[in-house]
Amino acid sequence: MRLSLRRSALALLVLASLPLQATTLLLNAHIHTMDPAQPEATALAWKDDGRLLAVGNAADLTKRYPDAATVDAGGATVVPGLIDAHGHMLGLGMTHLQVDLVGANSKAEVLARLKAGAARLPKGAWLVGRGWDQNRWEGKQFPTAADLDAAFPDQPVYLERVDGHAIWVNTAAMKHATKPLDGNWQPDGGRIVRAGKKATGVLVDGAVELVAAAMPPLTHEQTREAYKAAFADAVAAGLTGVHDPGVSLDDFKVLQELAAAGEVPLRLYEMADGNHAALDWLCSQGGHWADAGGRLQMRTVKLYMDGALGSRGAALLADYNDDHGNRGILVTAPDAYRTAVEKAHGCHVQVATHAIGDRGNRMVLDTYQAVLGDGASSDHRWRVEHAQIVALDDIPRFASLHLIASMQPTHATSDMPWAEQRLGAERLKGAYAWQRFIHEHVPLAFGSDFPVEHVNPMLGLYAAVTRQDLNGQPPGGWLPDQRVSRLQALAGFTRGAAYAAFMENEVGMLKPGMRADFVLLDGDPMTAPARQIADLKPLSTWVDGKAVYRAEKNNAAP
Repeated sequence: MRLSLRRSALALLVLASLPLQATTLLLNAHIHTMDPAQPEATALAWKDDGRLLAVGNAADLTKRYPDAATVDAGGATVVPGLIDAHGHMLGLGMTHLQVDLVGANSKAEVLARLKAGAARLPKGAWLVGRGWDQNRWEGKQFPTAADLDAAFPDQPVYLERVDGHAIWVNTAAMKHATKPLDGNWQPDGGRIVRAGKKATGVLVDGAVELVAAAMPPLTHEQTREAYKAAFADAVAAGLTGVHDPGVSLDDFKVLQELAAAGEVPLRLYEMADGNHAALDWLCSQGGHWADAGGRLQMRTVKLYMDGALGSRGAALLADYNDDHGNRGILVTAPDAYRTAVEKAHGCHVQVATHAIGDRGNRMVLDTYQAVLGDGASSDHRWRVEHAQIVALDDIPRFASLHLIASMQPTHATSDMPWAEQRLGAERLKGAYAWQRFIHEHVPLAFGSDFPVEHVNPMLGLYAAVTRQDLNGQPPGGWLPDQRVSRLQALAGFTRGAAYAAFMENEVGMLKPGMRADFVLLDGDPMTAPARQIADLKPLSTWVDGKAVYRAEKNNAAP
């Protein structure tokens, strides 16, 4: 009896020494919870462990937690933390270190931006930029090295296309290539654009590495700073989570350092970069690694099947409408792709594959079906990243194989001016076909593919709902039968993205027991005029019940 009393007393002493969990109330809010059991609320309560205690009526929660600290939302709209299901964090950070070419409407404008950027570089440095798009220029033709050589005869210039699937380089950069670029040969999974036998200065997909390999690599500190810049951009856009497709083991180690130091302000769901060292390491971890703080994890491998539509690298079942004889590029050889899928399957690693064209998507479906076999109905949650152009009879296969379509709404509105030229009208029926996937009960996870598109998820919500550009064109939307409702669009950036990362019990909704990840907005995406959705701004972004971003123009923002 005495021993029992002593143990009880010791237990009470231990409990008394533990810090009390303080409670915080968010009040004066209009909350879209995304919880079907309680879609709307006016208050949230959470403890400082970052978990929600209650979601409901402000008067009721104030009575239940009379000693709670309070945060006045000022009448703001609150939504669950927004999750970008496909965004490249290091690429986003690198935009701060490179010349931004996004939106340049001519080669002359590109050159003007490059000259301004070159003036800030030390002597001998490569001039690096990203974001050019020949589809915005008169004639819509690929540029050449000669377009750059007059302005930069000696300094290597390396410019990544907006989709990340092609580069434009000058002669000085081509001289650094790992092998001569002229001739009749082509690299596996890529294309060197030539005039006759002479390389013109544009390299597509698998050819990119011929020059990229010669570029000076980022230092450890540059990588850290690029990631930290990306974190700041993401939380300022209202993102509380990002699925980051294709990270090397070295870069993941940098992220581990940042997470251990408490410098990762949002949830990162990392994907190993193909069948390389990161996948080997992930397999050695049993197929899943997560940090103790809940900010960083890896359980997925990102593979590539084909290229991109804008650079005519997407693998099609029939010729490009505007380039007869070209059916695109298989970035990964089918045998090597199957080997990687089988390896991931054996290690219990989620597979996510980039597939743009209808042939690329079909090859992914065929491989997934062959490898999963009788396990296709298991809770594997394998993903197809983009699922951009899909043959109509292949869409039901996504459902039968229990796959997730990870899609990017702004790709549709960026590509709509020229997609029909590439594909013809008939193939457009399976292009950016969100409602057709929903009709087949295929889970959708929405993202942006930043920095290919802008990091701002409000642009994705707007594109999903309207299928229009920011000028409201075309009237009624492009292929308007594939528009989604506002609720479906918000679900794609919350519940759908959470499900795609096995995190549906942690994030994506605001309900008791889940993480207190949410965003305060200056307007309501569910009721604002459609065009205004794109202009909504985060007032503050919260992860684990702590503000990780507050709008600078409103220091009083909650």
